[in-house]
Amino acid sequence: MGDGEAGNQKQIVVVSPLKTILPSNTNAVERLAQVSSHVSPNTSQKRRRRRSNPSDLPADYSDVMGQLDTLRTMASRPDMSNTGYVRQKQAGKLWVRERVEQLVDPGSFREVGSVSGTVKWRRLGGIKEEPIDFVPSNNVQGFGKLRGRRVMFTADDFSIRAGHADGALAEKTVQTSHDRFTIVSRTLLMCMQIYMEKLAIALKLPIVKLVDGSSGGGSVTTIRQQCFAYIPPMPTFTYVVQQLNMGIPNLGAVVGPAIGLGAARVVACHFSVMAADVGSLFNAGPQVVAGATFEEGLTLNDLGGPSVHCTNGTIDNLAANETECFEQLRTVLSYLPNSGTQLPPHLPNDDSVDRTAPELRSIIPRRRERMYDPRRIIATVVDGGSFFEIGALWGTTTIVGLARLGGFPVGIVSLNCEVNAGALDAAGSQKLTRHLKLLDVMNIPLLQFVDIPGYAIGTVAERTATMRHGITLATTYYSTTMPVFSVVVRRVYGVAGGIMLDCRDPAPRMRVAWPSGEWGSLPLAGGIDVGHSAELKKIEKEQGVEARKERYKALDEEYRRLMNPLRTANAFGVEEIIDPAQTRPI
Repeated sequence: MGDGEAGNQKQIVVVSPLKTILPSNTNAVERLAQVSSHVSPNTSQKRRRRRSNPSDLPADYSDVMGQLDTLRTMASRPDMSNTGYVRQKQAGKLWVRERVEQLVDPGSFREVGSVSGTVKWRRLGGIKEEPIDFVPSNNVQGFGKLRGRRVMFTADDFSIRAGHADGALAEKTVQTSHDRFTIVSRTLLMCMQIYMEKLAIALKLPIVKLVDGSSGGGSVTTIRQQCFAYIPPMPTFTYVVQQLNMGIPNLGAVVGPAIGLGAARVVACHFSVMAADVGSLFNAGPQVVAGATFEEGLTLNDLGGPSVHCTNGTIDNLAANETECFEQLRTVLSYLPNSGTQLPPHLPNDDSVDRTAPELRSIIPRRRERMYDPRRIIATVVDGGSFFEIGALWGTTTIVGLARLGGFPVGIVSLNCEVNAGALDAAGSQKLTRHLKLLDVMNIPLLQFVDIPGYAIGTVAERTATMRHGITLATTYYSTTMPVFSVVVRRVYGVAGGIMLDCRDPAPRMRVAWPSGEWGSLPLAGGIDVGHSAELKKIEKEQGVEARKERYKALDEEYRRLMNPLRTANAFGVEEIIDPAQTRPI
């Protein structure tokens, strides 16, 4: 190449590794800036774009956890201005979360569905939002412990829609969301209840139900919201009945007005108790009753208070207040297993099983017409302070309950000679039937103290279907399988006596009798008149009234000599005659 040609040629500079070709007369500083722009891209602009993007969310999900904490805080703090809460406190009732805190052991409450309910959200931009209003489900439920034992529980919140799943809205809920809110709330509560009932079956855990309201029952307002009427569904009862049959303890407390479905839930329980100061129970409230039966001006207590349902067997026990209700629930649970496939819990006991009770030798009066205190016998034989009576205010011809012997739970049955001379009436038979079923499904053996003159007699007994309920009791005695140990303390007469003492034949019977025992087909007081009617009439006709009295006295003495309980033991009609003082060791 010539000199002229070389002078016109541009100078080429190669920069590795970018292979950038720049003119030779370009300033060195400019060339360096060009190279730098290729090697190091400008990031400042991109960083500014990320900071200004509203959709960026924290990596630790603290935004969601913050919303969760907000909703839980709203649910755990009562709205003091809410009319439902104000009425709750004015009625002298605990708020639902106060009840839970008093019921379960401190620190053991674990809620299920803690943020279930209806939330009003406020958008903050992009996908961000925050809760500004929250109406929780009107049922608090979850896990807790009662004296160290894990249980499940549900507790109605009457301050929200009076316990209805589809009742009127709380005041703070906006009216425009009425239809959506009430329909969703009904579905929500039903799903929560079904979930807890099914979970109790799966885990075989006792379930406690604090009822205050309708427990998710219906309201006519649903018809307007859905524009159609529905056949009342009962999806939870499939699982409730399954629990009852499995021996999973269902314990209920009436701590407010239990209405409709709420009433059904608590009455279905194995054990129920009502708070005397705030509890009531009925199929329908006073307003509905007034329209249907024209009974106007009824109060909650008039219609279904403790004086009604704790004396007719609808509710088992009465408590002075809510706190005492919770204590009774804890006590009953201490005797029961978690399910019918397990043994009842054994508790340590300082009362020796070999303890004797000499005072029992004279507790039964020699004069047959005199009464005694059957509860004293029970309390003396079982572990000290362990007898818990069930149904003391109804079916008073019988006494039933739970106790312990050597720390092991036992069921207790005794006839009550202080009421109707101990004759078993219709209510007493129903009470015994219910108790036997409880013991059978819970694998608890039965200890019964027998002093029964027979079924109740007379016009009242016939009108109240005493024999019908007595035979229902008989079929229960013969169809249950728990062990039965019988102590005859005095009388055993008639069909009723035979049922109680012979219900485990052909299985080996466990029966002992005190020396005060007497038995037969009929009590002598009427039996002599019936068996010797013709003879006594003839003597009276031929020899006069005094001669009849003499003959009657002679017959009475003869029969009483022959009815010496040792003669029955001689024929092995009773397994053993025992010293009453040795009843507990035996």
